[in-house]
Amino acid sequence: MKVFSGSSNPELAQKIASYLKIELGRCVLTRFADGEIRFYIDENVRGEDVFVVQSGAPDGNFHLMELFVMLDAFKRASAGRITAVIPYFAYARQDWKDRPRVPISARLMADLLETAGANRVLTMDLHSPQIQGFFSIPVDNLMAAPVIAAHIRKLSLENLTIVSPDAGGVARARVFAKRLDAPLAIIDKRRPAPNVAQVLHVIGDVRDQNVVLFDDMVDTAGTLTLGVEALKEAGAKRIFAACTHPVLSGPAVERIENSALEKVFVTDTIRLNDKTSNSDRFEVLSVAELFGEAIKRINEGSSVSSLFI
Repeated sequence: MKVFSGSSNPELAQKIASYLKIELGRCVLTRFADGEIRFYIDENVRGEDVFVVQSGAPDGNFHLMELFVMLDAFKRASAGRITAVIPYFAYARQDWKDRPRVPISARLMADLLETAGANRVLTMDLHSPQIQGFFSIPVDNLMAAPVIAAHIRKLSLENLTIVSPDAGGVARARVFAKRLDAPLAIIDKRRPAPNVAQVLHVIGDVRDQNVVLFDDMVDTAGTLTLGVEALKEAGAKRIFAACTHPVLSGPAVERIENSALEKVFVTDTIRLNDKTSNSDRFEVLSVAELFGEAIKRINEGSSVSSLFI
């Protein structure tokens, strides 16, 4: 077993390697003068079980191309099996034709990964679980919920209610609420345009409750902060948020810092920039051990599904 890291999240890759008690694989990853990616493997990988850790953010387009180049190199170096470990699976939000003349980018990602040389994919909290069906290779979709739920339990919050920020996230939030034995509320939302959200009202009783808004990702934080306003108006007491993927584009950090959110719990699937990491509103929970254990089990041929419990 050998674990290699791309440039998107080397800190997470190092933590995974430390959990597995191995050194990261040796490779050289630079750029040509015109910006093209230059990569080569600096050790023998023939017949090895190779895991390539590369997240789809913060610069998704560049880091995905980097991943494809790396996978191709391992394929041509005769690696025994190549697993693309993608903590944040980018381009997952366009996973069906919701209108004419649009791409299904999640399916395109699946085709590109397989063509580049991936024999298996390990990811976390896909935007839509059915994306696994776009692949003809095995896909393991880990959940960050056990890590986030364990941390929230330590806070010993009384009168806790889990809130889904929109109708699309109800199933995800319901499973999370069940983990914490907490009731569920839903924010009824209409989105008139991409990245523009409008909250109508809260479905469920949140008055005098400590609430946690739970979602798979936070991008511009428009949905999140409008949800916070609606919850405050509905009488919620303390308001927290939790998400797996802190994309945090554009004005996201400013919106969160100017909101009534007490704390946002995120994982390290995406490396936070200096501005975000210096904000006291964010608390980062590591999923390195979860990925490390999944990699270990894939290598040994044992069950990965028990990690979802």
